[in-house]
Order: sequence, then structure tokens, then C-alpha cells
Amino acid sequence: MDERNVAKEILKNIGGAKNVSHLEHCSTRLRFTLVDDSKVDAEAIKSIPGVLGITQTAQTQVIIGGAVVEVYREVEKLLSGIELDKGEGSKKKQKWQTIVLDFIISIFQPLIPAIAGGGILKSLLMLLNLLGLLDKATPTYQILTFVGDAPLYFLPLLVAITTANKLKVNSLVAVSAVGALLLPGLTTLITEGTNLAGITIQNINYAYQVFPAILCVISYSFLEKFFTKISPKVIRSFFVPMMSLLIVVPLTLLLLGPIGFTFGQGFASLIMAVFSRFGWIAVALLAAFLPFMVVTGMHKAMIPYVITSLGETGKELIYNAASLAHNIAEAGACFAVTIRSKDKGLKATAVSAGISALFGITEPALYGVTILHRRVLYGVMFGSLIGGATLGLLSVEAYVAVGPGIASLSMFISETLPSNLMYAIIGLVVSFIASFVAVMILWKEPANDEKKENIKSNDLIFNAPVEGKVIPLSKVNDDVFASKMLGDGVAIIPTKGELYAPITGTVTMIYNTKHALGMQTDEGIEILFHIGLETVNLSGQYFESSVREGQEVNQGEVLIKFDLEGIQKAGFDPTTMIVITEPKNVTLNIVEEVKVTKEEKLFIIEGMEEDAIA
Repeated sequence: MDERNVAKEILKNIGGAKNVSHLEHCSTRLRFTLVDDSKVDAEAIKSIPGVLGITQTAQTQVIIGGAVVEVYREVEKLLSGIELDKGEGSKKKQKWQTIVLDFIISIFQPLIPAIAGGGILKSLLMLLNLLGLLDKATPTYQILTFVGDAPLYFLPLLVAITTANKLKVNSLVAVSAVGALLLPGLTTLITEGTNLAGITIQNINYAYQVFPAILCVISYSFLEKFFTKISPKVIRSFFVPMMSLLIVVPLTLLLLGPIGFTFGQGFASLIMAVFSRFGWIAVALLAAFLPFMVVTGMHKAMIPYVITSLGETGKELIYNAASLAHNIAEAGACFAVTIRSKDKGLKATAVSAGISALFGITEPALYGVTILHRRVLYGVMFGSLIGGATLGLLSVEAYVAVGPGIASLSMFISETLPSNLMYAIIGLVVSFIASFVAVMILWKEPANDEKKENIKSNDLIFNAPVEGKVIPLSKVNDDVFASKMLGDGVAIIPTKGELYAPITGTVTMIYNTKHALGMQTDEGIEILFHIGLETVNLSGQYFESSVREGQEVNQGEVLIKFDLEGIQKAGFDPTTMIVITEPKNVTLNIVEEVKVTKEEKLFIIEGMEEDAIA
């Protein structure tokens, strides 16, 4: 994947760099807060090689997958030096719910890696202790435990950074303000009982807390803007932070801290009350609906609860258990598809996605298999429901905020509940088996399933657009094409440097480096031709377009000429991919691995109703 080119195309189709108000990423997605969401060209973004999909809720989320960090860095480089628009000048009006959700996600999402890393370290230490490999009385165990506990203990400082970044104020001053609450000397004074200007300071331990820090930084943001506005430039560098600290720290100690602490306590108590009343039913229902929440990105709204619960009680009872059930159900469903499907490409996608889901990453399974096949979705929901109910009935507790999976099972290790890990494994096995069996029973090949009503008696015959040896798309040395993320198709190792129209249609797109071209048949079927792997890096060298966008072409007409020998000498693989990007539900009848010429048929698409294609 050319991460820089992907980044450029994404920025271009979300309305440009000036439309970006805030950017962050999670394990698989780029998360944009935009000035104007209406400028997003979702279809263009979906068509970018390397992009799995896009969803727009409180944020515009572009699903990348495993390469998200690399693409994020490239986007950051493109945004560097550009002052991001805070949105004050935008005429777009957002609902308050959307603004609040975006604010919450922006603050809590970046915290996950640090919290997960520290939590897993602590759980692994407990495992070593249980196995008798490292005694918890040793200095090594105790020191490493402190290391693992650091992200949660200093959670107020981490929250201060993310909140300041979101509000675009000085993060170092924000950390200093919140850090004052954690000073050992001040903590001792508060514990022993003290006052400020005659007003008693409430005895609160601010370590592990999030809401006091959030309120502190929000207040600081107003103070920073106010003092920046009224202070002379010559003294601004010290006057603004001095006055802000002078006001916001006492204000937090006397008012904001107690309010945030009380809210946090009440928030955690409310969730626990829900669990106490509904118990396993709450876990089961949440697990069953997680496929829809993950697709829309709404599962991130659960992060404040998870982090607050871990900070307040050291454990979490609902979301992680439900997430474990869902993740493993996705894996079970994918492995069932691998066995039942006759489509080699789908088999390859399903087995890869199933393995990812076992390790807690479900986007490949969701976008590559589950949401594309209704029966698989039903199976996943059933498996998640049964697995979630099992985990809920066994009251499985989690002690780390991380995507549950086989590699992170240590998150369920407890010194006080020896059976907790075993119960988590039982729930894992139940989720997998329930989903696997459900999909094994429900699965039908798409040609014999609900798409049957779209089949016409006439077939569309596509001749080979390139002369050479035909290979399955699954054998292409590129994950995006091999996993059929963009659509089903076939590949050809060319023996001649010409790309022909395989059927009559219209040229819809010619990539600026001329290594890729899109066309649409008269029946509405959209095809993408991609000459070579990573050939975008040739910047158009060795390629010559013979057509223009919008031009009607006949079967066999030359579309692009390319210097096959030059491409190979430059060190690039010339394998050419032919992908049906729309509609997604076509069934291809592809010739075996043989050599073809432009006069020979490459594959057949059974005729589809025009309204189904549109």
C-alpha cells in the first residue's frame, strides 16, 4: 500500500485539509472531526485502494485496517503547518448530542493504548505469580506492578493532555494545573484536613480520576483565551499561564474537583445498578447489538464508562464481557464461512478475518464478511447473544481496557477470583461454537440465496482486458486485492503492454498516473482495472492513456498502453487486477488458470435487473 497516496486521496475527498478540525486514530480507523461533513465524498473514499469503508456519526471514520498508523502519520504530515479550522466560521449546525459524543471520543479514545499496555502488564505479572514463576513479594514484581499501574494512577494527567488537545489550548499548562492535584505534599494536606482562604477543601484522592481533570481543563481553556485577549504581548508568555493556574487550581480544589468526583462516583454506581438489576441480560443484549455499534463507531461511546469503572472500582462487568462474546462470535462465523463457501476468494477473506477476530480486531470480519452476508450477521448476533449471556451469568470481570481476544485473555486474571479467567474461557468457547454452528446451518451461497431474484436469463460476457496468464485474485501479492475488499474479480500476469475494454461501456475514471482506470458497462456494472502493484509510485512513467473520461468504448478497444518491460526493469510487479466494484453481490464464472488473448472470454456475470445494479 502507498500510504502517502492513500492519505492524499482521503484528505482530498473529505473536503481538503482546511475542512479538518481534529484528527486521531484507533486500532483500525482514522477519525476526523470536520468543519463541514457535507463536503465528504463517501463513494470516492470507499474506492481508494487500501480503504475498507467509511462511516459518519459524530465523527467521519475512515476504516483502514492494520496500516492505520502509517496512513495516520502521512495525513499528519500533510496537515502539518496548516492551521486546522476550529469550526467557528462554519455555517454547519450540529446537534448537541453529536458535539458531546465527538468531544467524549476525542478525549477517551487516545487513552486506550497506555491503559491497555499497563493493564496487560499487570495481568501478566499476576499470571506469572499464579504459575509460581515470579513471587509477588519480590522487588521485581512490585516495581513492575507500579509500572503497569502508572497509566491509571496518572489518568488525570493523560486526560488533561487529550482534553487540551481537543480544546486546542496549551497542553503543558493544562497538565501543570491537573498535576497540582496529585502533588504528594498537597495530597497529604488534603488528607489531614486543610482549607483555602478559610474554605474547607474536600478530602478527595484525585489519582485514577477523569472527570475532575476534564472540568479543570475546560475551565482553563476559557481562562487562557480570556487572559490572552486582555494581556499585552510582551508579558503574555508568563502572565497567561500564571493567572490561569492561579485561578483554575483553587477553583478545582474547592468546586470543580468535588463536582467531577461526585459525577464519576455516580456514573460508575449507575452502571453497576444496571448490571445488578438486569445482570446477564444486559451483557447478552449488548453483545448481540455490537456488530451494528462497531460498524457505526458507536461502541466508542462506551469508553468513558469502561475507563471510569476501572478507575473507580478496578474492574468492569458489562462491556468487555460483551465485546469478548462478539469478537469470538465473529471468528466462529468466519471459520464457518471458510468451510461452507465454495468461493475461493471469500474463503481466503474469511479465514484471515477470522484469525484477526480471535485476537480482538473485528473490522476485517465485519466489513469483509458479516455485513455483506445477511445470514452470517444473524449467526454472529446469535453467537454473541449466547456467549454474552454465558459470560453475564458467570459474572466475568475485566481488569484492563483492551479489545478482548485470545492474546489478551490475561485481562481476566484476578487474584481474588481464581475462576474468573476460566469463566472467560468458557464464554469464549460458547461464543465461538454458537456462532460457528449457526452459520454452518444458515449459510447458503449467494447465487442460491436472497440475491436469486436479481438473476436474468442473459449473461454478460467479459473478454480478457489484458493478454497473459490468468490467476485468482486471492493469489495477488496485495492484501487489499487478494482479500476482495474492493470487490470480486480476477488478475492477469500480462505478456503484452495493452489494456483493452473487456465489454462495451463508458470510461468513468482515469487515475492521474494512468496506472488505473474505471469503466461502467451499459448495464451499470462498474469495473476497476489496476495495472501492476504499487505502480502509482512510477508517477505515470511507462503509461499512456488512449481514452478520456466520459468516453464510450467498444469491446476490444485499447484503453491504456504500458511499457511492460520498463515496468519490470523498474522493479515493479506488472500483475493486472480486474475488479467488479459495483454491485457487490455479483457471482463470477471465471476461466481456469490459462493464457488468454483479448478475443477470449475471461469471466461471465449472470444478468442482473437494472434496479438491482443501480
